[in-house]
Amino acid sequence: MRILAIDMGTGTQDILLFDTTVAPENCVKMVMPSATEIAARQIRAAAGRPILLTGVTMGGGPCQWALEEHLRAGGTAFATPDAARTFDDDLAVVAGMGVAIVSEDEAAKLHDVQRIEFRDLDLDAIRTAFAAFCVPLDFDGLAVGCLDHGAAPPGYSDRLFRFNHLKQVVRERNDLTAFAMLPNEVPEYLTRARSMLVSAGCDVPTIFLDTGPAAALGALQDPRVAEREEQIIVNIGNMHTLGFYLSGTHIHALYEHHTGLLEPAQIESMTERLARGTLTHEEVYASNGHGVFYVDDRRASETPFVAVTGPQRRKLKGSRLAPYFAAPHGDMMISGCFGLIRAFAERHPHAREEIESALAQSV
Repeated sequence: MRILAIDMGTGTQDILLFDTTVAPENCVKMVMPSATEIAARQIRAAAGRPILLTGVTMGGGPCQWALEEHLRAGGTAFATPDAARTFDDDLAVVAGMGVAIVSEDEAAKLHDVQRIEFRDLDLDAIRTAFAAFCVPLDFDGLAVGCLDHGAAPPGYSDRLFRFNHLKQVVRERNDLTAFAMLPNEVPEYLTRARSMLVSAGCDVPTIFLDTGPAAALGALQDPRVAEREEQIIVNIGNMHTLGFYLSGTHIHALYEHHTGLLEPAQIESMTERLARGTLTHEEVYASNGHGVFYVDDRRASETPFVAVTGPQRRKLKGSRLAPYFAAPHGDMMISGCFGLIRAFAERHPHAREEIESALAQSV
């Protein structure tokens, strides 16, 4: 059985072709520029020419910064509605940036523009890369992940809207695997996630999982993390930091903030105080973070074992937390992908035994 797992981040997209017939360490994997980073490079490569953004809603960040640079330099930009929602769900806000919103019909009639297609998931590109190494991209299942703030109502905080979504999922079923959704279960408001699934265009069993829980599920596959009765797992991504206070996959508390706004000392303090129950939602949100959620009454007198993952994990190098840098199946950058594989097994019971047996082959 072969499961394709794609963890779409801000800086990188991490890709794993999980094959149950080989040890996890020998599975084909790639760490490549993220979709938004690719789009940013395409916008900059237009070198001042008028650009037309088409496709679907995808992750922002780098592509938005590149667009703003293009507009500040006097460049012209057109965008179809779905592509424009990459930058804001309110199209009036996007138009206020200086982007001309055009219909699909109007876009087809534009000439002398650099056309850039937005999409988080590009299976054709992955097939091309694999083919260069004689790896056929046929797979029996698909597991994809991204971070989706969701389409918040006008005037409502994107940060609060996303965090309320996380809270709602945990309240319905307190387990990291509860974030794993079949395509028909993904809420309408998770527009980026739904666009990613539409872009797949393949008829195989599929799941979607938020990148934060995916990283935590992956880190739990490191034996040193799994052997603990309770642990804090901090995923320090390029854009977001998400900390979970856990007993295995059971969630006691969590916090989320923006990585770029956090100094190492702040991450240390938030992590310690999360376990003790003294970190408040109000202070995290007021500092431009997302929030804090205490799921149950479990509190720790001392900071539990701390495991760290994510591409910005160096922020806690030498920390007083004495963190363990998790490397599930020998590869930290694929933590989220291994979390996606674990979630796929949870939601597709026909594959569970074979996947779990294959994962157990690792040291």
